Amino acid sequence: MQKLPLIGLTLEGLRDVASKCGMPAFAAKQMAQWLYEKRATSIDQMTNLSLKARARLSEEYEIGREEPIAEARSVDGTAKYLFNGAGGRDIEAVYIPDRDRATICVSSQAGCKMNCHFCMTGKQGFHGNLSAQGIINQVLSIPESEKLTNIVFMGMGEPMDNLQPVLDAIEILTAPWGLAWSPKRITVSSIGKIKELKTLLETTKVHIAISVHSPYPTEREKIMPVERAYPIVEVMNLLKNYDFAHQRRLSVEYIMWKGFNDDIRHADALARLLRDTNSRVNLIRFHAIPGVELKTTDERAMTAFRDHLNQLGITATIRASRGEDIMAACGMLAGEKRS
Repeated sequence: MQKLPLIGLTLEGLRDVASKCGMPAFAAKQMAQWLYEKRATSIDQMTNLSLKARARLSEEYEIGREEPIAEARSVDGTAKYLFNGAGGRDIEAVYIPDRDRATICVSSQAGCKMNCHFCMTGKQGFHGNLSAQGIINQVLSIPESEKLTNIVFMGMGEPMDNLQPVLDAIEILTAPWGLAWSPKRITVSSIGKIKELKTLLETTKVHIAISVHSPYPTEREKIMPVERAYPIVEVMNLLKNYDFAHQRRLSVEYIMWKGFNDDIRHADALARLLRDTNSRVNLIRFHAIPGVELKTTDERAMTAFRDHLNQLGITATIRASRGEDIMAACGMLAGEKRS
């Protein structure tokens, strides 16, 4: 019988395990401490549980940690890790060191249903959701785990399309019985599934990043079919109801393409779209992928676009490109198909 993983379980889930295994309720916090604070790799290490309790626990459960099955390292220090995924497709996580920050970009799905025209993950189709165990394992099992300062849900998949495991992972990351991170260290990216985004906003205090890429609905729909179901105007209207001036931050992700969305007209329209949202804009270089005819905007156009937004009162920066040589940059994650 395949054993069930313990990592990825919230305190409530661990209480259920304790009850099932005949352990006292306080054993749930003990297990949580071993899993998330002490980062145990075997149940035998949980020495404040009785031998009988550990034996009973081991009958049906295991820690659930899985090491990366492959890795690649960029000349800029970025590292990409391949993990077991779902539905016959492995997933990728990216470690990004940057001065005093050490960020992991985690995946929430194997593949993606959103089918954005410019994204390798979307082009491979959807293969399955990751469990909270699959998400948290990426954080705990990379070699640089102990160095991490930040996490971004910007890897493979749409986090709002796999909401409950993402919420469970955030609880584990931020709860005092878990990793006890500040929610200010966590950013969740989304195309803007409105109902699920609203739930995330109301149940967590994490930062939000919204993929826009064009301020014009008809143009956005050409590259992001989800515009039909989740119009960006409605997404921004929802976000205007939340405070992004104090404890949390709203970012707008804007990949730039030459001759498509990189002129001053687009900057003006983007500024109008973002009015009253207190958002900041990350301008992102396009990293060419096979089968996509869009071209990367040149540095001069990106700088002019950024400066114009800043003149209009919208804080905008050009994101430094990382890990392109190992296919680890924005939109380039694809995982591997298992034979």
